Amino acid sequence: MNQPTKNELGTVLITGGASGLGAATVDAVQAAGGVAIVIDRDKPDTDVPWEYADLAYSEDAERAVRSLIARTGGRLDAVFTAAGTDACGKLDDVATEDWERVVRVNLLGTAAVIRAALPALRASRGTIVTCASTLGLKALPDATAYCASKFGVVGLTRALAAETAGEVGVTLLIPGGMHTAFFDGRPAQYAPPPDIQLNKPEDVAAAAVFAMSQPPGCEIREMVVCHSTERSWP
Repeated sequence: MNQPTKNELGTVLITGGASGLGAATVDAVQAAGGVAIVIDRDKPDTDVPWEYADLAYSEDAERAVRSLIARTGGRLDAVFTAAGTDACGKLDDVATEDWERVVRVNLLGTAAVIRAALPALRASRGTIVTCASTLGLKALPDATAYCASKFGVVGLTRALAAETAGEVGVTLLIPGGMHTAFFDGRPAQYAPPPDIQLNKPEDVAAAAVFAMSQPPGCEIREMVVCHSTERSWP
């Protein structure tokens, strides 16, 4: 099987690919000539290979990864871990199950997907792009679960880059706020104010695809992609 050359994306697994940043990345991968495959609890609107998984459960996540790789010929060239969730509120007000689910989905789910994908990525000398957050760099009140999970993704990704150097490319993507359904249904105090400037998810997706388009041995280690007026990062 031919090895993809520079700027050829190959097959890209995207978690959370049915909506928001994940769906925007599916579109961006396809526009760049790649093959997008998706893990999500919801079926994507786009006609792409899809597996259901609840990333709060590592075994479910790993099963979905292995199934998708098998369904698409056994090759995988990149992974983008866009899936995420949140539970806003003070630490002692958020239900234990809700708080811990954020950490399980955002951090442990990310690790589980990568763990299952690593053999195929090593074989292709592929790329991992993890999705942290500006709240993984700067903590805010009433966001302990989200900050804990995204600070964890930052640490996981940096350690993984050192661990897999020379085998797999690793990029840490740190997006700021975006115009997605992520903020839907929140109490007013946890929703972006009407006048705030947020990025378009398709612009952040383009950054992820750029990172995945680098040839083996050339890596974009970290990217902060946020609106120029955002102040929630150091």
